[in-house]
Amino acid sequence: MIFLELFMTFFVIGIFTIGGGYAMLSIIQAQVVTVHNWIDEQTFTDIIAISQMTPGPIGINSATYIGYSVLHATGAPEFMCVLGSFTTTVAAVLPSFIIVLSLCHVYARFNHSSIFEGIMSWLRPAIIGLIGAAAIVLMTPENFVDWTSWILFIAAFFLSLMKKTNPILIILSGGLAGFFLY
Repeated sequence: MIFLELFMTFFVIGIFTIGGGYAMLSIIQAQVVTVHNWIDEQTFTDIIAISQMTPGPIGINSATYIGYSVLHATGAPEFMCVLGSFTTTVAAVLPSFIIVLSLCHVYARFNHSSIFEGIMSWLRPAIIGLIGAAAIVLMTPENFVDWTSWILFIAAFFLSLMKKTNPILIILSGGLAGFFLY
């Protein structure tokens, strides 16, 4: 039963994932923490932190980790926890796959239509709103008052925008600074 609940929850989340993984986070938080009470707020924040550090899209990484964590919390054996990860990952990706496949067909057919261009221009502000909602969800007191992180952010932003520094160099420098500061 838990596998079906996980699949349906993340399938619905996957349907509303216009804008990428960060846009997905506020919906995941609402469903996993508030609606189903599978994990608490602190665990969700930890999952997001781990998902940011691992390679791949943050929304899919967090879905994978949540699938594992939910089953692990019930005392399920390791195999079942991995199956929970697989279930949530497939459920989160499947709607996007279906939608993109359908949109390719629609785009090829209607890409010069003014109605189609109007719909696409309407989606841009919605995507920005979803990403902004994810940023607000992640602004917990533990994350917000860390002035060292804000200084590192401002330095990275300045180097990227004003000095046009290579992003890989900024990431490596930030990691080195974080290692020594924390």
